[in-house]
Amino acid sequence: MSYGIFGGLIILFIGVFISNCIIFFAVRKYGKSFIYSFVSKERIEKIEKSKLFSQKGRIEVILFILFFIPGTPKDLFVYISGLLPIKTSRFLAISTLARFPSLISSTIAGSSLAKGNFGIMALTYIITFSLSGVIVYFFNKKNKKILENTF
Repeated sequence: MSYGIFGGLIILFIGVFISNCIIFFAVRKYGKSFIYSFVSKERIEKIEKSKLFSQKGRIEVILFILFFIPGTPKDLFVYISGLLPIKTSRFLAISTLARFPSLISSTIAGSSLAKGNFGIMALTYIITFSLSGVIVYFFNKKNKKILENTF
């Protein structure tokens, strides 16, 4: 509220980066047993068995799309990413920068709410969810067979 859109966005980016680092390195160090403290074993196994993350060359693209779409369970993907064959620097870049649409829409909506601009807040979320829906539609259409075995 007191930081505005730009200040809030910077604080969110820093927080996201730090939390991604902590979770990613903890998963790399402690493995699946660390993840099971936060996510059910069944859910992790289902994701591991999916074809979505089985293609080594597409992992980064898929992660980018999943982090880019507002509303996806990004924290879950951070935990899973610690188990994937991806370079730390690539993961941190993808998981932080691809969240920009979610972070900017949340920051604009939060700032608008604090100022009592409910119309701008609602419009922000309508645009965000509409764009997300279009992206998900085309992603699902193109990769339907891969996504059938996920989640």
